[in-house]
Amino acid sequence: MIKIAIAEDHQSLIDGIELLLKYEIDIKIIGTANDGEELLRIVRRNKPNVVITDIKMPKTDGIEATKLIKQEFPETKIIGFSMFDQQEAIQQMIAAGATGYLLKNSPLEEVLNAIKTVHLGGTFYDKNINPKFLTETVTTTQQKTLLSKSEKEILLMIGQGKSSNEIAALRFTSVSTVEKHRKNMIRKLGLQGKGELLRYSIEKKYDF
Repeated sequence: MIKIAIAEDHQSLIDGIELLLKYEIDIKIIGTANDGEELLRIVRRNKPNVVITDIKMPKTDGIEATKLIKQEFPETKIIGFSMFDQQEAIQQMIAAGATGYLLKNSPLEEVLNAIKTVHLGGTFYDKNINPKFLTETVTTTQQKTLLSKSEKEILLMIGQGKSSNEIAALRFTSVSTVEKHRKNMIRKLGLQGKGELLRYSIEKKYDF
């Protein structure tokens, strides 16, 4: 059973999706919301497998909600839902952790296809989205989104030439914790090792 949560500030669109999915025996809607804060409450309470979220919503927008959901529930799949195929919005949703993006004028059957595809671990993007929006390399802004506050602070210190021992002393933490952060940053940024992380930190130190 695929558990679904839907966030959309236009109730009529929620009603349309609910009607579409009503007779799908392997899909169950476990909550709907009209704003981002309510969506987060639903996710934390009911732990859906797939979330469909509008981008522009009251209180907490879809991009910020996606970031928070993926931080707390990394296995949850998220599909962005918007009237617009703006490059920035699409790339921000992807950077936040979404693996699907649908336009609101697409057939409702596409919503069903998207749900099943992302639930199985795939990606699903509306066929009317410009392909270049999806194939461009990750930008510095998107990379920064991937890093936690602690990782950004450690990255800055690495760029200043500090060793793991020195960073651990300055942060009042263990060397093993600093090394763990190093490994996580290498993985998140798609780098090949400590040498590349050092080069990256020197090149980007003013951006962080």
